[in-house]
Amino acid sequence: MSNPSGRTVTANLSLTLDGRYNGPGGPSDFGPFAPYVTSEVARNHMTRIWESATTALLGRINAEGFMGYWPSVAVDQNADPRDRGYAKWLVDTEKVVFSTTLTQAPWEHTRMVNAPATDVVTDLKSTGEGDILVNSSASLIKPLLAADLLDRLYLMIFPEIAGGGQRLFDDGLPATKWKLTHQQTGELGEMAMVYDRAR
Repeated sequence: MSNPSGRTVTANLSLTLDGRYNGPGGPSDFGPFAPYVTSEVARNHMTRIWESATTALLGRINAEGFMGYWPSVAVDQNADPRDRGYAKWLVDTEKVVFSTTLTQAPWEHTRMVNAPATDVVTDLKSTGEGDILVNSSASLIKPLLAADLLDRLYLMIFPEIAGGGQRLFDDGLPATKWKLTHQQTGELGEMAMVYDRAR
């Protein structure tokens, strides 16, 4: 998808049927997600997400979790090649991590920012090439949705109702129209979907 105003801004997130990105136990409750994240459809979807992205945007908590896990996968000969591909990309790509507390980046190819996501994305769009991926960080995706700065949504929908937890689509978002450009359903009923913003 070509974007006349510069780079394409994409975001990925996994959601339950009732629209939650974590379970009722809070931000670290991924119980409803566990059975699905290593499925064929989910792994192929993960590859789709990063292939055209050259910058990753992450919240600090996600960054700490991701960078604590993925670098070892990048060098694990026995890991699924799709997992290794994503892990290598994450280690090597330009990362922008949002934090109000950390000023020094503990990872390579990373800069820390303490600024609104909307400002940072607007700046990034005017420089460089490749997609800007808001990597599974709802705290960044929400303000970008509110400002209508996202061009593509990569969503995994898992066939469970969590009954609690945080929702991605809060009331009060601007009304926007999206085009379904890819859809695949897995054996467990999980669905990978790509939506492009219809402007």
